[in-house]
Amino acid sequence: MEAARKQILGYFIDLLTFDEAVEKTKKAIELRNKLHIITINPEIIETANKNQELSQLIHNSELVIPESAGIKLALKLKGINQEQIPGIDFAKRIIAECDKNNYSIALIGAEEDVIQKACINLNNEFKNLKISYIQNGYFSGEQEDKIIENLKNSGARFIAVALGVPKQELFIKRCMEKYPDAVYIGIGGAFDVWAGKVERAPKFFRAIGCEWFYRTITQPKRIKRVYKTLPIYLFKIIIEAIQKK
Repeated sequence: MEAARKQILGYFIDLLTFDEAVEKTKKAIELRNKLHIITINPEIIETANKNQELSQLIHNSELVIPESAGIKLALKLKGINQEQIPGIDFAKRIIAECDKNNYSIALIGAEEDVIQKACINLNNEFKNLKISYIQNGYFSGEQEDKIIENLKNSGARFIAVALGVPKQELFIKRCMEKYPDAVYIGIGGAFDVWAGKVERAPKFFRAIGCEWFYRTITQPKRIKRVYKTLPIYLFKIIIEAIQKK
């Protein structure tokens, strides 16, 4: 499925609905095609502007989905009414599809107790789910080759990596060089949610695209990071929209 793409601040976004993105991903898993899914948001864009390797990786990614309300707003300013696709919901939907089709998955990231609890909860939710490989996020560069080899030997078709930006994206890049026959996605703090360690925003905040705001007020350590990025991003997308008009 070839999607239309639109550029926001120099990065192309795939203009797909949630279901269309799921179908594209399912097809890649079925055919064992290489697919790196970037869940793009303002923080990733600003980080990529300072990290050439991450920037190039996003440009080369096979699927870039609009994760946040900030991306949805930027597209709206260009006259495009794009559906927001939260990475945590998207990854969970793909896990459900893997459960249904007997495809194995791998989880990499977070603390050991968190990833173990996340696995237990996912197996309770999806009775036939095959989790063929798990690895916590506390490993050194010297251990990467062994981890990637183990991942390859696991035969996992869908691999969710939660190491934070940009570490997870750069780790995925190295994995794909040696094990391209799978679908990869970076999902930040999703394992904490799946483990029950962190509570997701209430449905009201999610429905209006303000889950980021709820997470910020309930996790004060995020305030400095969010408000260092958001004003700059908003200024840039408004200027870009004005220039295009």
